[in-house]
Amino acid sequence: MNFIKNNIWTICLVALFCVFGFAGDAAAGGSVVGTATDKARNVFASVKTIIFIVGGFGLVGIAWGAIFGKINWKWFAALAVGLAILAAAGSIVEYATGSTEAGMAGSDTFGNM
Repeated sequence: MNFIKNNIWTICLVALFCVFGFAGDAAAGGSVVGTATDKARNVFASVKTIIFIVGGFGLVGIAWGAIFGKINWKWFAALAVGLAILAAAGSIVEYATGSTEAGMAGSDTFGNM
């Protein structure tokens, strides 16, 4: 309760921007849910790209440490499997939902069929 009391204006401003941001897109011909879906896809794609870059450097660093016995090989395997799951996540969700929006169904991370 104390959090809400101290941050009520911030919560109101965020809610206001969300409502008017989605309402403006909905008035332009799209739906609120469609706009939210598009924004979520864009965020997921951007975050996925950043994670792949950082994860690639992490794989190299952890592999280097594991070769010289400073880091456990299980950490390397865990990071590699995590990046593989992230790469397949978009395709798995598209397959599970049966969605073919934006030509993403059945494609890999780079958009290849």
